[in-house]
Amino acid sequence: MRTHLITGGAGFIGSNLARSLCAAGEAVLLVDDLSNGRMEHVADLTASGAALFRRADCSDAAALLAAIEQAGVGPIDEVWHLAANSDIAAGVSDFNVDVRRTYLTTVATLDVMRRIGVGVIRFASTSAVYGDLGDVAITEESGPLEPVSAYGAAKLASEALIRSCCESFVRRADIYRFPNVVGAPATHGVLLDFVRKLKATPENLSVLGNGGQQKPYLHVAELIEAMQFIAAQAAAPYLVVNIGPPDDGVTVRAIAEMVRDAVSPAAAITYGQGARGWVGDVPRFRYSGERLRALGWPGAGGSEAAVRRALGEIIVQEQAA
Repeated sequence: MRTHLITGGAGFIGSNLARSLCAAGEAVLLVDDLSNGRMEHVADLTASGAALFRRADCSDAAALLAAIEQAGVGPIDEVWHLAANSDIAAGVSDFNVDVRRTYLTTVATLDVMRRIGVGVIRFASTSAVYGDLGDVAITEESGPLEPVSAYGAAKLASEALIRSCCESFVRRADIYRFPNVVGAPATHGVLLDFVRKLKATPENLSVLGNGGQQKPYLHVAELIEAMQFIAAQAAAPYLVVNIGPPDDGVTVRAIAEMVRDAVSPAAAITYGQGARGWVGDVPRFRYSGERLRALGWPGAGGSEAAVRRALGEIIVQEQAA
């Protein structure tokens, strides 16, 4: 049995990862400041003793170290670093949000790893590090990397810092570049936004941009499977992998229509202007999955299937709220 530290462990992806690791009989320590994560996401795991939780600001190395020591879990075998700002709009208004919650959480996590002798890190990065490459099939070697959002910039800076630490105390670093990830418990994202808009105004769904934005979507369960699959490989000390579906994605227009049909079929859909939904948005991107396939990953379902599955879960989530 290994001991895993998950920063951002009460968040959307962190809580799903924790559930999977606990089901496999692993020891799990969750640390989260609960700015975006929610205690109810992991309440059953902590109540049963399957996982331990400590509340701390992961951008503060002293606070993170104290949380680990107070948990008393013994030596940590690996860190899944998921703590980050997930409110992209907040980062547009003030890039310091991403500096602190996305980049400085990486600085603090690596600092603590160095102090306590942990040599393995799995990092949740993003397609946003590539910037806007249009319809080019993005590989891990695509470049130059020119992010158009503070979020992407902070993730790219984090990747660079992790890489540098591989020359000293980090023995293995996996960099997972995520697509759009959907599922429950949803805390943000286009599906949750559309469902809540229709609950508030059942007669109309307003959409940012013209609806032509097209991106790949992956269900969170598929993402967790891929992350753990990659972690189990005898891979290079520093490995960057795009994780995505086997297609070019679905459009925002198609997603709006799916949500409308499921939540309020009589609603009209009102679109905005332009290809970008917001400042820093990348309206179109598509991944090449060659590296992941070369590792032997059996693959995920398509983007549309992921969206439909997640939509059903989010509707249930919001009905229970």
